[in-house]
Amino acid sequence: MVQKLIEISLRNRLIVLLMAAGLFAWGIFSIQKNPIDAIPDLSENQVIVFTEWMGRSPQIIEDQVTYPLVSNLQGVPKVRNIRGASMFGMSFVYLIFEDDVDIYWARTRVLERLNYAQRLLPQNVTPTLGPDGTGVGHVFWYTFDARQMDLGEQRAIQDWYVKFALQTVPGVAEVASFGGFEKQYQLVIDPVKLQFYNISMGDVMNKVKANNNDVGGRKFEMSNMAYIIRGLGYVRNKEDLENIAVGNSNGIPIRVKDLGSVQMGGDLRLGIFDENGEGEVVGGIVVMRYGQNADKVIEDVKKKMADVQKGLPEGVKFKVAYDRTELIKASVENVKTKLIEEMIVVSLIVIVFLLHWRSALSIIIQIPITIAASFILLNAFGISSNIMSLTGIALAIGVIVDNGIIMSENAYRHLSEWQNNPPPNT
Repeated sequence: MVQKLIEISLRNRLIVLLMAAGLFAWGIFSIQKNPIDAIPDLSENQVIVFTEWMGRSPQIIEDQVTYPLVSNLQGVPKVRNIRGASMFGMSFVYLIFEDDVDIYWARTRVLERLNYAQRLLPQNVTPTLGPDGTGVGHVFWYTFDARQMDLGEQRAIQDWYVKFALQTVPGVAEVASFGGFEKQYQLVIDPVKLQFYNISMGDVMNKVKANNNDVGGRKFEMSNMAYIIRGLGYVRNKEDLENIAVGNSNGIPIRVKDLGSVQMGGDLRLGIFDENGEGEVVGGIVVMRYGQNADKVIEDVKKKMADVQKGLPEGVKFKVAYDRTELIKASVENVKTKLIEEMIVVSLIVIVFLLHWRSALSIIIQIPITIAASFILLNAFGISSNIMSLTGIALAIGVIVDNGIIMSENAYRHLSEWQNNPPPNT
């Protein structure tokens, strides 16, 4: 079989050269399309279900949230394992799928099952899917350089402006905010005054919620003109909250300010984010989607940040805290250099030992063609250009030329035997 294949190749050298050229061109195209990353993605094929129920203990979260979700998600097809974790106010369920399952197909199946499991959870508790990213998807971190601005204001800029803008970048699964204070109106109620006016805390909460809302009315016609009536009730400042009536005493309205005080504050924090011991900062973490090109995503994020910078308040600038591009470029360039060095060394060794440039050329030309063709397989199996894959190619360079050297030496041996002992009819 091998001898027949060699005979066909020798008789159709032009076709073989055209096939090699076509394979090389396809490999070059695959190199340009292959995702580039420094770290190989060895994380499991998983979908995360996150549920928040603040103020509840881990035991209650386990009994009323995590256990019902895990029990009902066990029937999802192609699930290999399910892991649950409960903590104060939060529940995490990790569904590990088979490696050959498409992640977006898996997320759809989980979402279908969550619609059924929703009825088993406490009222107003809604489970959500985590971002479609991997454990190594945190490709870019940034902070704000705005020492003169309040941390609450910085967090508001991050949550309501920068985050939404960066989430529109192709390949970005999520932009997670960290640091600062999430601003909120805080009502500090005096329990003695509640008892004096015979008003419960629930009454105060319900009245505040009901008064922080816009309501619609009907159409009012006058002088051939139609006016749409609506009530504007959204809270705009602290004074609006203070003047909300929560009850009455002898016909006199009891307002929130009669029961306590209203102040601006920050939500409960479980930690702080300090940068190099220089103080607290606010920023975000860019999470990349499954199978995306990390180098391309980071480049697009930086371009978007340049546009977002124009809309930031004066004195607020972006500061890069972590950029995987530097690691990607350093690691890939290092492996590329080693590839080139090995190709040169192997080529020189082949020329020195064979002492015949045409034979050496036929062997050396295998190296770039084989390396280019290997990227076709990398794309086919969804493997990115990273430290491990490129190092594997570098280690295989010596094996690539082995076959050519053996075939050339074998051809030399047969020619030598034929010249020293020619057949009788010659």
